[in-house]
Amino acid sequence: MSDQNIKNHIRFYVPHHFIFYPLILALTISSVYYLITQSQDRVIFSFITAILILIGWLSYMTRQHYALNNQNRIVRLEMRLRYYQLTGQPFEIIEDQLSFSQIAALRFASNTELVTLIKRSIQENLQPKAIKQAIQHWIPDHMRA
Repeated sequence: MSDQNIKNHIRFYVPHHFIFYPLILALTISSVYYLITQSQDRVIFSFITAILILIGWLSYMTRQHYALNNQNRIVRLEMRLRYYQLTGQPFEIIEDQLSFSQIAALRFASNTELVTLIKRSIQENLQPKAIKQAIQHWIPDHMRA
């Protein structure tokens, strides 16, 4: 595998970026063209244009949905690892007592305050905003989508 650098760090998924989206764009442009120039078929081309725009939008939103679900799994795994490293106990024992929003908020806590804040979140059923406000030493997450 070659080294990553400024010229090759961007990744494309060929079927998605170079086939599907250009095809949807070309079909939408064609449909709009015929919508404008073919007065007798305006209703049909309006419908076709709307469907093509909807397909393009849904494919984009679905892609985002899968990315966020994957990131949510990673957040859970990160918290499991950190909790185990700090306590020697599996996080899964108490994980069910916390919502994902609480877990996501807890990941910003430093290691020195994480275990205490987890216990407090369970005991007091803290809301994610309250958890974030209770954090004294914030660990930023610049990679979240």
